[in-house]
Amino acid sequence: MTLKIGIIGCGGIANGKHMPALQKVEGAVMVAFCDIVPERAEKAKAEFGNESAAAYNDYKELLKDASIDVIHVCTPNISHAEISIAAMEAGKHVMCEKPMAKTTAEAQAMIDASVRTGKKLTIGYQNRFRADSAYLHTVCENNGLGEIYYARAKAIRRRAVPTWGVFLDEEAQGGGPLIDIGTHALDLTLWMMDNYKPKYAVGNAYHKLSGRKNAANAWGPWDPEKFTVEDSAIGFITMENGATIVLEASWALNTLDVGEARTVLCGTEGGADMEKGLRINGEEYGKTYEKHIGLDAAGVDFYDGAGDDPAVAEAKQWIESIVNNTEPVVKPEQALVVTRILEAIYKSSETGMPVFFD
Repeated sequence: MTLKIGIIGCGGIANGKHMPALQKVEGAVMVAFCDIVPERAEKAKAEFGNESAAAYNDYKELLKDASIDVIHVCTPNISHAEISIAAMEAGKHVMCEKPMAKTTAEAQAMIDASVRTGKKLTIGYQNRFRADSAYLHTVCENNGLGEIYYARAKAIRRRAVPTWGVFLDEEAQGGGPLIDIGTHALDLTLWMMDNYKPKYAVGNAYHKLSGRKNAANAWGPWDPEKFTVEDSAIGFITMENGATIVLEASWALNTLDVGEARTVLCGTEGGADMEKGLRINGEEYGKTYEKHIGLDAAGVDFYDGAGDDPAVAEAKQWIESIVNNTEPVVKPEQALVVTRILEAIYKSSETGMPVFFD
């Protein structure tokens, strides 16, 4: 069975992850490419499309093609919900790049559309498919850490502010590092804990370094006039069962303690972190121990393909979930909780008050 795929949004994330990964998945063929910049759609068609592929600059025209089975939404956050819902209503399964949406209401509308149309929906959290993540998730599934009651979700860059596209535009993105890379760290953490019931969240989004001119940055100085999102954010989440998660996210922060899409877990039977490779710690026979998990020699087989590029593993399981009519690894209901928490931290920062969940 061959699935025909349309790509909506042919910018950085499509070229860096989605299209190269899909090109390596058997049974997947990219037949349509859409971007508001016509040259980008044409370039993507030439590089990744089959011989009969088409290019569009209006996604609504692309969705009229009844032969397309799957849509990958790789556009700015502001349009995730609109395009995903339209695609499902047009009879397509949807892989939407993270974050799920700008708001909880939009994310819920996406789930409602999936239920209403019977079409599958998943969100692009490819860090679940890393070898260290897959191994640690298996440890957690088998109660290796016991009850996980404290965690840190870490997404900290010292000076790596993305200066291209709409990353710095609050209206288009809904936020900065919290919604951009903090979302990955929070998704990993909730997934490991298997805990999707937040009670309340409190946090602060900071604009402390964004106004500086000629600042040191991995991609060159940012324009302070265009930097309307936060440069860093810290959140504190309490779950219904009393567990605590501290979420740290930054594009620019004066720290040497850096690392992205990482989690630190503390449970009743042991702990784990991704600070120096994957480390498991605990107590045995009256002594403490620390294990360093070797993941380089061979991939882990908890997910087929998990030893490969995480993006390829993500794309492969997504296509297989459609072919075999199984649930994708990243369930939209899980991604919704990530969006709810991120939205609550932004709201808490604005009001100075904790935000309680229903």
